[in-house]
Amino acid sequence: MQLASHFNQLKQKKFSYLSGIGTPILVMAVLGMIILPMPAFLLDILFSFNIALSLVVLLITVYTLKPLDFGSFPAVLLIATILRLALNVASTRVVLLEGHEGPGAAGKVIEAFGSVVIGGNYAVGLVVFLILIIINFMVVTKGAGRISEVTARFTLDAMPGKQMAIDADLNAGFITAEQARERRIEVTSEADFYGSMDGASKFVKGDAIAGILILFINITGGLVIGMVQHDLSFDNAVEIYTLLTIGDGLVAQIPGLLLSIGTAIVVTRQNTTQDMGQQVSNQLGQEKSLYIAAGVMFVMGIVPGMPNLIFIMFGIFIAGSAYLSGKLKAAKAVELVEKEQADKIESQQQEAEVKDLGWDDVNHVDIIGLEIGYRLIPLVDKGQGGELLNRIKGVRKKLSQEFGFLVPAVHIRDNLDLDPNSYQISLMGVAVGEAEIRHDHDLAINPGQVYGKLDGIATKDPAFGLDAVWITQNQREQAQSLGYTVVDAATVLATHLSQVLTNNASQLLGHEEVQNLLDLLAKNYPKLVEGLIPDTLTLGTIVKVLQNLMNEGVPVRDMRSIVQTLAEYGPKSQDPEVLTAAVRITLRKFIVQELIGSDIEVPVITLSPELEQMLHQSMQMAGDDGAGIEPGLAERLQQSLTEGAQQQEMAGETAILLTSGILRSVMAKFVKYTIPSLRVISYQEIPDDKQIKIVSSIGQ
Repeated sequence: MQLASHFNQLKQKKFSYLSGIGTPILVMAVLGMIILPMPAFLLDILFSFNIALSLVVLLITVYTLKPLDFGSFPAVLLIATILRLALNVASTRVVLLEGHEGPGAAGKVIEAFGSVVIGGNYAVGLVVFLILIIINFMVVTKGAGRISEVTARFTLDAMPGKQMAIDADLNAGFITAEQARERRIEVTSEADFYGSMDGASKFVKGDAIAGILILFINITGGLVIGMVQHDLSFDNAVEIYTLLTIGDGLVAQIPGLLLSIGTAIVVTRQNTTQDMGQQVSNQLGQEKSLYIAAGVMFVMGIVPGMPNLIFIMFGIFIAGSAYLSGKLKAAKAVELVEKEQADKIESQQQEAEVKDLGWDDVNHVDIIGLEIGYRLIPLVDKGQGGELLNRIKGVRKKLSQEFGFLVPAVHIRDNLDLDPNSYQISLMGVAVGEAEIRHDHDLAINPGQVYGKLDGIATKDPAFGLDAVWITQNQREQAQSLGYTVVDAATVLATHLSQVLTNNASQLLGHEEVQNLLDLLAKNYPKLVEGLIPDTLTLGTIVKVLQNLMNEGVPVRDMRSIVQTLAEYGPKSQDPEVLTAAVRITLRKFIVQELIGSDIEVPVITLSPELEQMLHQSMQMAGDDGAGIEPGLAERLQQSLTEGAQQQEMAGETAILLTSGILRSVMAKFVKYTIPSLRVISYQEIPDDKQIKIVSSIGQ
């Protein structure tokens, strides 16, 4: 095993030495071709090698992604040019020395190329050969040389800017020192490459000029040598030496033309991730352009006198190419999207596998959430004229001013599980309101008395449950003339949200909001807040008291009075219900003013003494949550209170139930959801400057 390994190392070392001697051998061979005479069969081999080398170089330039990938091209171009010139010298020697023996004297390759191009007519052959030389010299070589010159100049001029950009990225931390070193090497290599190409293109140009001179030298020298030294007739000498000269020139100029084309391709390439074939096919395969071209070809094909079949065939071919190009692009786009999705899923899976779970991975519920169906997205898209975001901002501002604390933000998102026209309002992740609306319609609400019917979709107002009709915007004026209240879809949703938040205001007030209220109060009344928490009361107790107030429809705007009462009664009791009752008594003027305004009389519904006594006994037996009321009594009490509330509302007054302080909390909970319009106050909450007006009394 060791001997075999040692033998392989020696063999690899030997081949590494041999791999670097190809270029020196080629240079020595070039010198030998210039100095020493060569037999015809060896010329055939070298000419064939020259053509093969030119083809290989041309194909490499076509499939190279960017010029620097073929950085040795200037050196290869120089060596191939010298080889071709050396072959010209060697072939010229053979043509002039052996040409009198016939067309095959300079080898089969020269004879074959000369015979094919001449085709029996020496004048035509000479013209064709001159055209090839002119194309190579005037078009390809000259254009490539000019592009090389301009590219080299701009590349050298741009070097300082590129170096500064690399330094800026390095200083900013966008790249590492190793990456900066690689970029500098690439910039230097690019400048060296285009500078070398500028010089190498001069060799190609000189080679084309040399080909023209060699042509005339061979023909003139051949005629003189053939007629003077070998006694050939003029016609015979012209036939032999023209064929050999054109053949020799073609064998040399065809590889030169291939290398000139390769030079032009290299200096006109852009740094892309595609080879030239892919780049050209992608950029030429524009469907619109191809279809227009196909249409022009069809029109030309139906013009009388034109080669109709050929033009129509090309029109069909171009149209088919456009169709296939569109299909391929669509397939590639789908494949690219699928690949991106697969890569994204794979990266997410890998990230999930690698990354440990943290608190950021826990999804918390939104305090206020609004989920909408996909057809309601225009309501929140300002680009489509959606006004819902502004309406919700207005609702938050209005409620914050009414409640006395900042209402949390509303988190809006679309939900494909909902019906397209539906929305859902949630608090703490629990749905508390939902409805179906039409974003492109208006809602005509029946306020209680209208003067006609409307054509539309009958529904209910989601906020208050009133009868309503969805109408088109063209029917708005008609609906208003009939007495309907007309609002747009965004207003319907915003009103429903406002109503839901008002009914559930206590859930929006938490520890953070209460602490913010206390901090704001401490800025103006520091002594009042000082020592309240935790010496007198805990923050949780204060939160519970404020939630009780909000739950009973009492705003917490007057935090100064509330905190004064809590600071006074806190040392006596820690019970939130007792503290709430004390705060309500302190806020009695504010509470009653919210109910009746500035009126002197307070219209109320009362309970008979017997009923109050019975309810007191039920509370003592079952607690203070109202669950101990006998079912039959509870049903009759609810019915009587409902009738009394309706009577007061019909009279244009606020429905108020007046009870003792012990029953107030129980009765407030009893009527909150069954008779939400009925407000419950105690005798102690009637201000001294107000008079009680008993509207009705509820007995057994």
